[in-house]
Amino acid sequence: MRNRLRALFILSALCSTGVTHAQDFPVKPIRIYANQPGGIFDFMARIFAQGPGGPLGQPLIVDNRPGNIIPAEIVAKAPPDGYSVLSHGGALAMGALMQKMPYDPLKDFAAISWTASAPLVVTVHPSVPVKSVKELIALAKARPGALNYASTATGSTPHLATELFKHMAGVKITHIPYKGAGAAMIDMISGQVQLIFAVPNAVVEHAKSGRLRTLAVTSAEPSPLLPGLPTVAASGLPGYESVGIYGMFTTARTSDAIIRRLHREFVRVLATDEAAKRLRGNALEVVASTPEQFEAKFRAESARMAQVIQAAGIRME
Repeated sequence: MRNRLRALFILSALCSTGVTHAQDFPVKPIRIYANQPGGIFDFMARIFAQGPGGPLGQPLIVDNRPGNIIPAEIVAKAPPDGYSVLSHGGALAMGALMQKMPYDPLKDFAAISWTASAPLVVTVHPSVPVKSVKELIALAKARPGALNYASTATGSTPHLATELFKHMAGVKITHIPYKGAGAAMIDMISGQVQLIFAVPNAVVEHAKSGRLRTLAVTSAEPSPLLPGLPTVAASGLPGYESVGIYGMFTTARTSDAIIRRLHREFVRVLATDEAAKRLRGNALEVVASTPEQFEAKFRAESARMAQVIQAAGIRME
């Protein structure tokens, strides 16, 4: 009996300590790890680091590391105390499907919030005789492999979005990978490549001038960033959806209380007019999901794109 009472006392003390730590959190600065300055993950991290002071009472410091792998590895191996946060997105899971990583994206991280999404625009050169997704699919089926498309890099969101389109539509379109958006857009405008799934800011002005033609947006619902443009799903390919997913993670096994504390702060910043304005200026839509919603979306996208990546044989060196 004495041993049992002692065990209960120790268990109660441990639980109480955990609650106390969660209530006290944070007692020191929190680091948000992101890739190189100027990238989308860095931009998202700075939305929160530069947000108005709030109930956390501690600064959020952006810690930039080269590439996408190193920041993720640091957070994956950090103590599960909430002081290490990762600014990343769907690419965290996609990358692990295309090459070996020093972490497991589905086991080594805890979702905090899906913070923003980025729709793409299905865009063709005016020389391509189509004005809708339905017509594009019909042309691609009539001329297998004759059409080509540009992507900003192998394994990038535009690349995978187009491969998903090909997979669902059952068409063959030749992939032309580029090293960056600038070179891809130059060849799109000149007609060297005929199709691209691009971020809105890259194509909207060219579409207005007639140098490119936009057909549809890749989000499930019409985008306020692109008024009047139909979705791919509604204009020829039912069930299609592919958007850039951006969010915040911390280390797996971090307590639920700490995760929810971080979540409340991030959502509070996203609700400000300043954050919404900055996100819209970069063609991003605010999502501000719960941790559970982000976790479900992250896992669902990983499972869906695994089939596409395997079918297309996509590998990253």
